[in-house]
Amino acid sequence: MKQQHNIQRFFIILQICALLAGGVSFVSADEALDAQIREKNQELQEIQQQILQQQQLLEQTQREKRTVETELSRVNAQIRQIDLGIRSSRLTVDKLDLEISSLQEELVKAQESINQKAETVTDVLRQVQERDTDSMLVVLLKHNSLSESLFEMQALSDLNVNLLGRIAELEEAQRNLSRVLEDATEARRKKSIEQATLENKRVISEELQGEKKQILSLTESQEQAFEKNLSELEERQLEIAQEIVEIESRLQNQIDFTTLPDKLPGLLANPVPERYTITQLYGRTPDAVRFYKSGFHNGIDLAAPVGTKIVAAEDGVVLAAANQDLYCRRGAYGKFVLIQHPTLGLATLYAHLSYISVKKGDIVKRGDLIGNMGNTGLSTGSHLHFTLYDAATVEVRASQYCGPEMPYGGSIDPRNYVLF
Repeated sequence: MKQQHNIQRFFIILQICALLAGGVSFVSADEALDAQIREKNQELQEIQQQILQQQQLLEQTQREKRTVETELSRVNAQIRQIDLGIRSSRLTVDKLDLEISSLQEELVKAQESINQKAETVTDVLRQVQERDTDSMLVVLLKHNSLSESLFEMQALSDLNVNLLGRIAELEEAQRNLSRVLEDATEARRKKSIEQATLENKRVISEELQGEKKQILSLTESQEQAFEKNLSELEERQLEIAQEIVEIESRLQNQIDFTTLPDKLPGLLANPVPERYTITQLYGRTPDAVRFYKSGFHNGIDLAAPVGTKIVAAEDGVVLAAANQDLYCRRGAYGKFVLIQHPTLGLATLYAHLSYISVKKGDIVKRGDLIGNMGNTGLSTGSHLHFTLYDAATVEVRASQYCGPEMPYGGSIDPRNYVLF
């Protein structure tokens, strides 16, 4: 019998050794999820590096003289960049799925911990109630000795201390559950935004492919006309810019600063939640003096790759959402969104978008996706032109040079209310 038992043990040991030799590792589900999340993060970092390389190529292209050849190079670089952006968004959605799965497991464990601690509290409370039926005088009188009475009183005191400790543990477990619930809700919100961004990027990619096809189809005579239009464009841009300056100069004088919120950077959310570079500030900047007749820049420019998410800076209502390139291609704000924030008396403009996710009349919440960064309108590269207005001065009306919807207003330095 003993020999048979030893033989069984021997075969079990052989099976274990075979499993170990075969590379089988006993990894928990949590560790496997964490490993997958780290892998996705590594892939995302590599893609982001490639996107930045394409951004550098684009910036170099923008500095060259605008010809058919350079326009084609610009479009090709943007296509490569947006395709990388699509891969990045897919990976981000996958990573968020893994994070949500991990948080769901945490939720189960947190709820189990609460149930266990609640049972412990109930048990200790029952013991306290059983022992706490007598008054101190009764406890002293019912025992034959003082030491027995003191022992019972100490036991009751210990139970009370234990009860308080268990209640504290239960409260901590409940706080942990709330934290995990908040994290899970935020992860689901981010996933929803990233899925919408992914769909937007696919549309942007199709539009860029169409632009490329149009450039490639140009004949030699059409190329000359194309380049002539690029030169004439500069004259139209100056006319539009001058119109904006003349109207906004008047509206600037109508700002009542006493009705505006106190300056508090962070009062409004940053409209670009991802990595970006500030390429031009508000006011009389060197670039504004060089490029604009007025010498004044009515917003702040935040540069990032085509397709970068743009979000609402605060709760509000969409006053306008339009594509000015339909009326004056590369002449003004291009695809833009204007949002009024009634509770603050402010309005925000998001210009040069590649995609618009909202329409006039929509109600938006702080952090909602409203579009994607682009290079439409009067833009020398992919960036967001972000303008902050006193809402009381805002007007949306026809432009003499650029279609039926042009936003105007008395502008304020966005840095008064946004942390960049």
